[in-house]
This record gives sequence, C-alpha cells and structure tokens, in this order.
Amino acid sequence: MQKSTTTIQKIKALKEGRNLKSLVLGLTITLVGCNTVNAQLTATGQLRTRSEFRDGYSTLQAKDAETAIFTSQRTRLNVGFTGYRFKFFVAIQDVRVWGQDASTINKTTTAENNGVQLHEAWGEIMLNDTISNIQNLSLKIGRQEISYDDQKVIGGLDWLQQARYHDAIVLKYFNKGWTADFGVAFNQNKEQLVGTIYNGVPAATSGYTAGTNGLGTNYKSLEYAYIAKKFFFGDISFLFLSDNFNKYTNVTTGTPAVTTKVNEQGIWTRNTTGFYYNVNATRKLKLEGSVYHQFGHDKNGRSLSSNLASITTTLQVGRKLFVGPGVDYLSGNDGTEAVTATSTNNQFDPLYGTPHKFWGTMDYFYAPSGFGAQGLLNYFLKAKYNLKDNLTLFADLHGFESANSLSNGAGGKQTSYLGTELDLKMNYSLTKMVNIEAGYSVMKATNSMASAQVKNVANANLTPQWAYIMVNIKPNFLNKK
Repeated sequence: MQKSTTTIQKIKALKEGRNLKSLVLGLTITLVGCNTVNAQLTATGQLRTRSEFRDGYSTLQAKDAETAIFTSQRTRLNVGFTGYRFKFFVAIQDVRVWGQDASTINKTTTAENNGVQLHEAWGEIMLNDTISNIQNLSLKIGRQEISYDDQKVIGGLDWLQQARYHDAIVLKYFNKGWTADFGVAFNQNKEQLVGTIYNGVPAATSGYTAGTNGLGTNYKSLEYAYIAKKFFFGDISFLFLSDNFNKYTNVTTGTPAVTTKVNEQGIWTRNTTGFYYNVNATRKLKLEGSVYHQFGHDKNGRSLSSNLASITTTLQVGRKLFVGPGVDYLSGNDGTEAVTATSTNNQFDPLYGTPHKFWGTMDYFYAPSGFGAQGLLNYFLKAKYNLKDNLTLFADLHGFESANSLSNGAGGKQTSYLGTELDLKMNYSLTKMVNIEAGYSVMKATNSMASAQVKNVANANLTPQWAYIMVNIKPNFLNKK
C-alpha cells in the first residue's frame, strides 16, 4: 500500500514537471512494482525419465524368469499464484511407460492406462493479517501432498512416478519455531443421493492397488494433529493420526461358493501416535529416529496393537564423508500361531510414508508387494561421499530379518533372517535444473525370503539385481537466466 501511495505522489510530481529526478524515481518505482506482480506467479515443470533393469525388483523371481527393461516418464506442470492473503497452486502430471500407448491408437487406450492426473490443486487462505504477531496461520484446502519429518510414516512418496496426495483440509500454524498442523479428509466415490458408504478398493481391472504397504484399501476419512518444535540442538515432533476404513461383511453364496465383500455403514478406526527426533549430539554426530504405536482396529476390523522404533546415526568423518549405522523395528505377528477374526493384529503399518527411502531401494518391504505379516528388523550401515559440489556417491548395506517367528509350514520354525542388500547410488547435478541419478542394487536372499510366509516364490533366484538411470529436468519457466 505504501508503494502505491508513493507512486501516485511521484506521478503527480511528474505532471507538475517538478524535476527530472522525480521522473527517474517514478519509473524506478513502477518497474519495481511490475517485478513484484511477476513474482506472485510461479510456473515450473518436471520431466523425469527412469530406465530400469529389473531382475527381481520388489519380489523374488523364478530362476527361469526373464528380466524386465523399460522406461517410465513423469511429466508435470506446476502453476502457482500468491495474492493478498491467499495462495493458489495446481500440478498436472502425466505418468506412463514409453510405448504404453501407440500414438496412432490413443483413443482405444483403456481408461486404467490413462496416466494424466491432477496431482495437486489447492488454495491456502492466510487467516492472520499483516499486523499479527503470528508468523503464519492459514487454511490449506484441496488436493495436496502431506509430508512430515523424515517421511517414515507421512510422506510424498516422490520416488514413485505417481507420488502420493491427499484430498484434505489442513489448518497450519507456525510461530517462533513451533509448528502445529491439524488435518482432516473425507473420501467418497461419487456424488451420492443416500448414505456415505465408501469403497476404497480399486477395481480388479485397474492394475493397481490402493496404498503402497500392501494396504489395498484407501481410507474413508482421516484426522491428524502434528506438533513440532525447533530447538537449538535439533527438532522434535509429535503425531496423532486416525485413519478410518469402511466396515464390510463377507457374504458367501452359490455353488461353488463365491465370497463377496459387501460394504456397510460404520467405520473401523486405526490410531497411530508417537514422536520423531532429529538431534545433533555433537558437532559431527547426528541422531535421527522415531517411536510410534498403533491401536484400535485394522482395515479388516481386527483389534490392533503394534509398534515401530527407529534410530539412525550419522557421523561426519572428514570434510566429505558421512557414515552411520542404524536399526528399524516394525512389529509383526507370530507366524506359528493361527490368525482368526478375533485375534489381535500386531503388524505395524508405516501408513503413508516413503518406504523406498528406508527399507532398501529394491522395495521388498512395505512397498509394491506384500511380504507377510511377521514384521521387519532392518540393520543398516549407510555412507555418503561428496566427491564434488555437484557429485555425490552413496552406499547402503542392509541386513533384513523377520521381527517375529516364521513358520516352516510343518509345525516348526524357520530362520528369521531374510537377506542382505547392497544399494549403490550416484547423484550428479549438471545444472540447477538438470539432475542425473543412477543406481545398482543386489540382494542375497535366504530361503526364508522365498518361503510361503514372506514372498511365496517357488524355485526363486536368491540373488536378484536391479539397476536404473534417471534424468530429472525441472525448469523454471519464469526464470530468465
């Protein structure tokens, strides 16, 4: 407002022909004003291609299975605008595999293969005015990514070309190092005339499942509170989240018998609560981890009681090298005991996080394919070396073990050790907008990994490999440099 008043004054001075100095000053202020208007609009994009060689990625393959090679592509256009007491943002993306649809037969492409998607579309209203002492109090409404802390339980899942979003409303507060977010979501399949029953399971012909943790069912509604504080020694946060699933009954009819899932009124509520920490124990030693507990009922109505505990250490060795061991524990069920509708489920589900970041880049656990219900112990040693300012090398070594007993199918137990995975990665930034990443991973799996209780693969190749190269171009269309 002050700038506008000053501009008017200078224009008046110009009209009155006071002096040449007023003319120069007026033009300068006008140009500054134009730049301010331009700065309110953002337009960026992303083109990310990833070529993969899969010989046992995500699950073990049979020894005689052929390897897979393909290139997937994410194309994203982001437009944002900031106005007086509001923000607006839209991200449209297309995700598909090269050759998935031939250019001459596009109109016969099945709907399930249509990769065009509204990834984000939200508006944010600033509830505090410019004279408020609060740094930010706002309401963010619409389709949006929700990501907190290290993304172990809530994350954008950027590795997946589709990534992850939520249709939600989030009240956001930030002031003097304190963050407090309160979010709610309520999903429906369509505009209904009666009732609120929600079928969160995609059609069998869709070719994909809801969620990435073998969940298979999207939540009907969700509520959460996230509170965090930045201290001089690091960050600490607290999360309480409830995700609710539509109740259902299995109805068996016909000969031969066919069981059908019939949704009904009501919900089963799963609660997750815990805290995250990221502290600098010394100048060169950082500790990061989390502790969470789940209770209530799972998506199938069984009583739930499960836990997650994690710690990662990072020690700076020299100027360019960082190393550190760590361990993750996610509880599971005893594989030697029978599962009934009334037995308690002890399997921890890492909710809507980013599994690729934690449990091996080959995504054997809490990623595309299930791996049983016995939980996971993940021992790891990670190393990062900054070879140049724009070139970083990574090497992670994982040891995977079932967190609970594995049945051998004959009334006894089998070894709980599942395998050892080595992940190598190189990240190179050609420019600020062009990045190249490449990786190679190999797993030495045990027979327990291939067993019926884990991956259930007969005659499995126990030394799977996976490699990729990814080119990521993220232009800023309004940047003239």
